[in-house]
Amino acid sequence: MYKVLIIDDEEPLREAIRILGEWDSLGVDTILEAEDGESGLLLLRQQQVDLVMVDMKMPGISGPELLQILEQDFPDLPSIVISGYNDFEFTRQAIKSKSVDYLLKPVNRGELNQAMHKAVEQLEARRRSENDNINRGIRLNMSLPKLKENIYLSLLDRTFHPAGKQDLLAMIGAGKADSIYGVGVIRILNLDETANSRFHGEIGLLHFAVSNMVNNASGPGLQSFCFANPRQMREMITVFNMEKGTEADLAFQSELLLKQIHAALRDLLGIRSVMGVGRPCRDMFHMADAFEAAKAAVLQMNFQQAAGAANAIFTSAPVPTSAPGTSSGSPGRTEQTPEVPSLISRLPLLRSALEAGNLNQAKTVLADFLRALGERKSCRLGDADRAVQDFHLLLRDTALSLGVSPDKLPREGEEKFSFGGFSRDYSNFTEFGELLERMLEYYVGVIRGQAGVQGRFDAEDIKAYIDTHYFEDFKISLFTEKYYLSREYLMKRFKQQFGCGIHEYTQKVRMEKAKEMLGDPSLKIQEISEMLGYRDKNYFSKAFRNYYRMSPTEFRLFSSSK
Repeated sequence: MYKVLIIDDEEPLREAIRILGEWDSLGVDTILEAEDGESGLLLLRQQQVDLVMVDMKMPGISGPELLQILEQDFPDLPSIVISGYNDFEFTRQAIKSKSVDYLLKPVNRGELNQAMHKAVEQLEARRRSENDNINRGIRLNMSLPKLKENIYLSLLDRTFHPAGKQDLLAMIGAGKADSIYGVGVIRILNLDETANSRFHGEIGLLHFAVSNMVNNASGPGLQSFCFANPRQMREMITVFNMEKGTEADLAFQSELLLKQIHAALRDLLGIRSVMGVGRPCRDMFHMADAFEAAKAAVLQMNFQQAAGAANAIFTSAPVPTSAPGTSSGSPGRTEQTPEVPSLISRLPLLRSALEAGNLNQAKTVLADFLRALGERKSCRLGDADRAVQDFHLLLRDTALSLGVSPDKLPREGEEKFSFGGFSRDYSNFTEFGELLERMLEYYVGVIRGQAGVQGRFDAEDIKAYIDTHYFEDFKISLFTEKYYLSREYLMKRFKQQFGCGIHEYTQKVRMEKAKEMLGDPSLKIQEISEMLGYRDKNYFSKAFRNYYRMSPTEFRLFSSSK
């Protein structure tokens, strides 16, 4: 069965579609409605929708904008466009977004159902193709661990559809009626250090070693399956499965296993880690909630605690009943903490230092941020992760605005950027601050190198250009492109050197030239206006009056009377 979402700000049209649609023959059992693009996107992210119908004229997010979002975020979701306008731009966007059909208002019963039948045919063809691919993968001896990993990942990111896949669930030992599931997260804090010292820099081998240790440690009552998170290379995911017992039993045993693994990773491989577990569940489709809770627990690790903070294991939620040996406290619960200091608020000062290539000034700004962060009662791992990512994007954007070529900068992305030949590890507040400082030093060096290639900027160049080209329509971009510097920086440097802004100086030169030309009685005011770059005589007269408190004509009469 299929689920359809109608996004249109006109309720009568939504009602007409509900009445006209041949839903039973289409296999549609659920019809959702949204009156604008924002609420439509919210529904799409909350529910598994199979077909969306989009109006092109809506308040807020328009139809074309919504189609672009769908194309990026929901590339496999078929859409039908509905519009009251036979507009070429609308049609072009619909074609670009690979919409199934483009229907004009008022909606015709036959055309509507024909379009929806076409969409359902696409959905069924895709399902057949997916099933064929799965079967082909099995025939090609697709490894059971990889299949297991793929299914668990799709469960954790809420994209798994059980229809027609019961055999696959049975193959990996999932989906049994009495099973209880849990999810744990292992964050490896010194990933680079361990990979380089013990695995010849091969992070994949490190992941394999950790997975083997976790999987081999589980006993007959509790099964565990550990694999690397493909979106976070410092993170390992462990899915726990127990066929008999209670949620409390699984919570106790999974936490006990993680404590053993934590000690083994430390003693055998020198890995510093922090671990979190989510609340157990009997419905495998609730594993995503347990995963998110486990991640949240990990991110609560407090850098401001004692040096052994990385030894802590956080439980993200209490289990229904206490099991023998479980801790009565809940260290993973959210506490009220002061607002986290922001690097973004320090952007003007930091940007100024970067533009000037002043490393000491930039370090002072960073030290102020770290001092403010250190004064809080807690600085958690999640705060540090966000700060590192924000700092990287801030430094990268500033370098790009200063003309540094993108291929000389680190790659974008939350986990997979590396640069300068140094590690991205941090397991305490000191190491976190040292990482930010190394990033800063790297970017300042890149920006200084770019400035050396392009030549040193001198505001005198702009002044000289204005002195000889005052009659032209002057654009600052002429110099931003030449020196690969920002508009704001050029204007600030010019004002520091000459005591006035670039536009103010241009006006000053023009007005002084105007005085000289008005002294020549053979020149008409219209001619003077054009010679100074003013196309409109009245605009020139107004500018002159604002500058000298008299019109050009009054100035000429006053000068001739002397």
